[in-house]
Amino acid sequence: MQTVCDAAGGIDGLRRLAEAWHCRVMADEVVAHAFSHGFHPQHVERLAAYWAEALGGPTSYSQVYGDETLVVRMHSGNGEHDEMDQRAIACFDLALDDVGVSAGSAVRQVLHDYFAWATTTMSRYHKSAADVPTGLRIPRWSWDGLQP
Repeated sequence: MQTVCDAAGGIDGLRRLAEAWHCRVMADEVVAHAFSHGFHPQHVERLAAYWAEALGGPTSYSQVYGDETLVVRMHSGNGEHDEMDQRAIACFDLALDDVGVSAGSAVRQVLHDYFAWATTTMSRYHKSAADVPTGLRIPRWSWDGLQP
């Protein structure tokens, strides 16, 4: 069975999606606040690699950049931000349009579900990044959702 990563166009397709999403969030007055401190110059490439690994593709993110603990710590300790999360998800849905992922398609639905889950789960350590446990592995997502 084809992975979600492959159905999304592989690393190249996910890079296009990451670029489109990044452009959308930088134009959103609420979500852009998350990047007000700056961001890594290879943010789009790193994000695409992370999504690829989470969606059944190559494990290059964890081999090159780090594990889930690192990612969750980057997104933690900022208090609750439900509105920002919802707007980031809306930007993702618009980015799916931008890169031509068909409305109503199975791949679009699974990408939306993954991103919505990841966005709201990743920021669960609202008080402090120090609360994030060590040794977390990048969660895997398939056509059936979160994998054990």
